[in-house]
Order: sequence, then structure tokens, then C-alpha cells
Amino acid sequence: MALPSIKHDLLEELNRLKEEDQRRVLDFARALARKTPKGTPGKALLRHAGSIPPEELDRMSKAIEEGCEQVNLLILSPPCPW
Repeated sequence: MALPSIKHDLLEELNRLKEEDQRRVLDFARALARKTPKGTPGKALLRHAGSIPPEELDRMSKAIEEGCEQVNLLILSPPCPW
């Protein structure tokens, strides 16, 4: 007996959900499918090396430490539909 495909399993689970939850799954799948924008190559950023004054770097480090060294991902990415 062949193993069911991922698509088959996904559809089975999807059919068990309420319409509102199906919409959330669809929104999530679309978010996963979006291409990540291409960033700036490191070589292009090298010209900025050393341009931040040491006192500013100290202030940044302290702010990170005070924030428990955590990044707020909700600011960096689109809001999750769930």
C-alpha cells in the first residue's frame, strides 16, 4: 500500500477545519509561498564599516541587553494570520 501524499493528507486535515480556520491555513500557505526580497550583498555594505561612532554602538548594545537580547519578529515580518 502506497503512503498518502502530502497534498492528500493536507486536504484531509483541511476538510476537518471550519471555514474560518481554512482561510487562516490559506493565508499561511500564501505567506510561505511569497519570495523573500533579495538583500544587499555584504561587499556592498563594507564601505559603511566603522561609520557608526563607538558611543552609538555602546548604546545599541545596552539597549539589546536591556531588551533581553530578543528580536521582535512581528516588526520584521508581515503579521501572521493566526
